[in-house]
Amino acid sequence: MADEKRSKPATDEAPAGKPGADGRRPDPKLRSYALLEKDTMALYMSFYKHTYGKSVLDRKTKELIAIAVALATGCKNCLEGHLKKAIKGGATKAEISETLAVTLGVAAATIVDRSDIAAANLGLDLDRWFLPDDEEPS
Repeated sequence: MADEKRSKPATDEAPAGKPGADGRRPDPKLRSYALLEKDTMALYMSFYKHTYGKSVLDRKTKELIAIAVALATGCKNCLEGHLKKAIKGGATKAEISETLAVTLGVAAATIVDRSDIAAANLGLDLDRWFLPDDEEPS
């Protein structure tokens, strides 16, 4: 009997193939939040719901931010869920496209930032292009 209870999806999980309350479409082999204890899950869901409560940012703006964060952090299910919520919330293709462009720009800047830091850490002489421990090219 205990095994039957464990195999049933939690009340906040959607049946296989159906989007859940958070907009995600679960893979039957993947149980979202499966490794979280119930009290931790309750805290997370409370916080998540709080962030979507009434505030200075409207719901559509929050979903556009969530799309950018999902892209930046590589969360596929988050991205799909927040794209759906943004569209249902009235986000236009142009607004989503601009969100993607801004996210792309910041992500590209991260590569520039990391390479600048690496060059500085290595002490590269960018004007003459050599490492400090090497002989200066002639």
